[in-house]
Amino acid sequence: MTSSEKPIRVLVAGLGNMGRSHALAYHRNPGFEIVGLVNRSAVALPEELRGYEIHPRFEDALAELKPDLCSINTYSDTHADYAVMAFEAGCHVFVEKPLATTVADAERVVAAAEKHGRKLVIGYILRHHPSWMRLIAEARKLGPPYVFRMNLNQQSSGPTWETHKALMRTTSPIVDCGVHYVDVMCQITDARPVQVRGMGLRLSDDIAPNMYNYGHLQVMFEDGSVGWYEAGWGPMISETAFFVKDVMSPKGSVSIVMDPNIRSDDIDAHTKTSMIRVHDAETGPDGRFLRPDEHLAMEGEPGHQDLCDLEQAYVLKAIREDIDLSRHMNDAVQSLRICLAADESVRTGTPIFL
Repeated sequence: MTSSEKPIRVLVAGLGNMGRSHALAYHRNPGFEIVGLVNRSAVALPEELRGYEIHPRFEDALAELKPDLCSINTYSDTHADYAVMAFEAGCHVFVEKPLATTVADAERVVAAAEKHGRKLVIGYILRHHPSWMRLIAEARKLGPPYVFRMNLNQQSSGPTWETHKALMRTTSPIVDCGVHYVDVMCQITDARPVQVRGMGLRLSDDIAPNMYNYGHLQVMFEDGSVGWYEAGWGPMISETAFFVKDVMSPKGSVSIVMDPNIRSDDIDAHTKTSMIRVHDAETGPDGRFLRPDEHLAMEGEPGHQDLCDLEQAYVLKAIREDIDLSRHMNDAVQSLRICLAADESVRTGTPIFL
């Protein structure tokens, strides 16, 4: 940012885990100026954020403060309405994933961004992670068709389980987390998804009868690629093989190898990779592998807050440099469409053709 450029005035709505982290990113970046925070109830904040006023209602804060950017980190069922409201007020928007709770709402948000000529960045934090970018690049070198095996299960208790239960009032685990990993699949294959299947099970009386805290989706792509994603939340979830990130093709495989001592509810474990293993399937005349597996050490990895800082730096760059976000927005709608189709499949017991 040059000294002549005014900081972008940002209103931060929602002060849960992600909202607090994004607010810290804005606070620490001289390209932004926080004009206010929004949360329906009083909430404990880090020392750096305690000087900002907390407003109880997004609509009132938007009208009063007239920000340049709205950062929407509230529960999923408010994302679309808040984002459209912000665009109509002339703001750019950063919105946490998932973009909305229905495909129609997601498309409504994208249409509003395009109509008002404002930037829309969706919180796909893995897109800003150097190790995940490397995983995608190494997998693309192999070529299709692919097998994608991915999960992120979280054995949660205490405050973490309370957060998960609150999230499940509107969104199932395979939708809330799945959009990230389905997005990774789509970035690797570039092929059109054609069919989705889902299974789910309610493993706790603490959640609504029509919600499930364990889910599993399968997706099939036009190029023959297939993938699965699994997500479970709660005190009953197993810590065994809770973090699987694995891509296979006829030419070999690329896998994230985790530190075996990491716990599933450690937020940094959700993005840290420890090491990437690249396996080449080529064999010689004797049928043995020609090359040993390559292990790419991912040292100096960004932690959770570092990633939020990188993500909001990208928001600043997108606004300042007028980056074309068409593909970014379309990808967000597509990954949401796949995960919502899986959720529909869970509830109907039938495959969904896209």
